[in-house]
Amino acid sequence: MMKRRSFLERMLLVSGGLVLSGSYASVVLASPAGTTIKGTVKAGKKKLAGVIVSDGYSVVKTNRKGKYEMPVSEKSKFVFVSVPAGYAFPNENGIARHYQLLDSSSKQDYNFELTALQTDDTKHNFIIWADPQAQTREDADRMLAEAVPDVQKLLKGMDSSIPVHGITVGDIVWDRFELYEDYNKGVAAMGIPFFQALGNHDMDLNKGGDDVSDDTFEATYGPTYYSFNRGKVHYVVLDDVRYLGKDKQYDGYITENQLEWLEKDLAFVPKDHLVILCLHIPVHRHVKNKADLYPILKNHSVHIMSGHTHYNRNVIEEGIFEHNHGTVCGALWTGPICGDGTPNGYGVYEVDGNQLKWYYKSTGLDADHQMSVYVQPQDGETRVLANVWNWDPEWKVELYVDGNYKGALQNIESHDPLAVELYQGRELPLGRGFVNPKETDHFFEAYIPRSSREVRIVATDRFGTKYESKKTVS
Repeated sequence: MMKRRSFLERMLLVSGGLVLSGSYASVVLASPAGTTIKGTVKAGKKKLAGVIVSDGYSVVKTNRKGKYEMPVSEKSKFVFVSVPAGYAFPNENGIARHYQLLDSSSKQDYNFELTALQTDDTKHNFIIWADPQAQTREDADRMLAEAVPDVQKLLKGMDSSIPVHGITVGDIVWDRFELYEDYNKGVAAMGIPFFQALGNHDMDLNKGGDDVSDDTFEATYGPTYYSFNRGKVHYVVLDDVRYLGKDKQYDGYITENQLEWLEKDLAFVPKDHLVILCLHIPVHRHVKNKADLYPILKNHSVHIMSGHTHYNRNVIEEGIFEHNHGTVCGALWTGPICGDGTPNGYGVYEVDGNQLKWYYKSTGLDADHQMSVYVQPQDGETRVLANVWNWDPEWKVELYVDGNYKGALQNIESHDPLAVELYQGRELPLGRGFVNPKETDHFFEAYIPRSSREVRIVATDRFGTKYESKKTVS
């Protein structure tokens, strides 16, 4: 706890705006009405022009001398820099620190010191963690013993000259804020900078409504919405969890002030840059005011990164590709797979200019493990079911029987047989009986003669990469 406590104490000394309670801290006082702040953004002796700075309401750009000045909303708690391409992400043991807490007294100067990268970031990689969601010490230990070493191994296999960062899209813990320290330990061990989005299990549920439910998260990880840049990609993190103030009730909603801020923020983004929008609750299915968000994004090429559902699904809506990720914790640390059969794991993304490639990385398994195949004998024939969890409509999924090509399999919605075996029923899984199998659309089936000896499934993703799985029929 010492590193986190030390950081919070420094925040307290600088701002006077934190109140420590036990091992946690709360942001309690925003800037007074009518405040104007100013500062300089620089890297060593170089003053950085054209850098975006914001308090979450106003969005301004530094002048040719690296200086900015802006009015601050009385609701603002932070001022943050949208780190420009070509510069390292400020961090503390990997946790992004691209912001400062606004002083509620007389301080008006907020300066940012950045460090130039030693390599070109036009090509870079990033990973998406969804829902580490530890509730117990045992959960946290599994995260540290399984998920973190898997990322370490992945990173060792990457080109060391290409920058890499991570983003966790919410539910860092499961209402147990003391376990943030274990997550932070995991981030430090992975050795890359990580940004965090707020999840519904990262909220204070005993203080009141949405205006105070983010206090502990903010004291630990800073603002709940912000942006940053790398190469020709503009990253945005939003808070789409609205706490309704009683009985742990929440909904998926992006507040109006965030939408207004986002519109201002994107106005500074070149049209040929890719936008990566990260949040917890999937927009396509659960965000009530998604119709207000999509028009703001329409002039950009956008990919949305979400979590929350504990299954993996790719959806294209309003011309926007949303990656709803399988989770680090799977089915809440009860087994090796999520409720749809997707293995516990995370998304891996490779950027080249404004082009994006991706795959799903299953924890503890090779990167080419991209499907599960089931052979199910039935009356007079055999059903072949393939679960291709990172499928999207550009994939091809084809069948070979005893070496003979039989064409494409039929795309269906289904449950994963292993997920049904592990999680179906009130008594399963042991200890957390509310985990259930999830029906999703990344399944493929065919019926073949019972006399068949072997099936081979070949799944080809949108980038032309082929994945194969063989099964003996009888």
